Amino acid sequence: MLLRRVAKATLDLLLSMRCLGCGREGAGICLDCQSALPRLEPPYCRICAQPDEGDPCRRCGESPLGIDGVRSPYRMEGVIREAIHNLKYRYYRALAPELGGLLARCLGDNPIDATVIVPAPLHRRKLRERGYNQSELVAREVGRLTGLRVEPGWLKRTKNSAPQVSVANRGERARNAQGAFEASGDLRGERVLVIDDVCTTGSTLAACSAALKDRGADAVWGLTVAREA
Repeated sequence: MLLRRVAKATLDLLLSMRCLGCGREGAGICLDCQSALPRLEPPYCRICAQPDEGDPCRRCGESPLGIDGVRSPYRMEGVIREAIHNLKYRYYRALAPELGGLLARCLGDNPIDATVIVPAPLHRRKLRERGYNQSELVAREVGRLTGLRVEPGWLKRTKNSAPQVSVANRGERARNAQGAFEASGDLRGERVLVIDDVCTTGSTLAACSAALKDRGADAVWGLTVAREA
């Protein structure tokens, strides 16, 4: 176990010296490559952020997600996809502050009226396997840069469901995420910003919202680094 952690830390250090986009030394994503990241531009749904759709999209018009809105500054492609996959699956934790900085910049340009940040949680089994929650690492950097407090203990994942990316369609993804989260405490008066790495259909964020609103949260927004098309 110790050797595995040392190997992870060494890989993290080595990878953090070169940009994933151009190979330039000094950052995981250099400033030039940050400026070229695939931004999510209108048209997109104001509720679930589905790209290239009306406002709202047909699904949200017919069956609203139950979340106040989702924001994602980038499309899940190119360098941003590689960055998220490296953070999530290759233990490249040095990318978390950089991705958190991108989200903090997004909030500066498009403010969300939130009182607190809650990272989307991992199930305890997945957390043991990975050793960290990538969404919490990103959320803590957003909190540091914006001054919003971060409360990872408010939400836990009680259902070890399959990753959303492995589920075939929207309906199955909604069923996969339904009832997967549990919130704690009296959240009346709180306006919560749930931070995750990727929004696939919005089902995970909607399930987080349902759990938080069951505890009295006034509003729940989702903020992710990227949105799948």
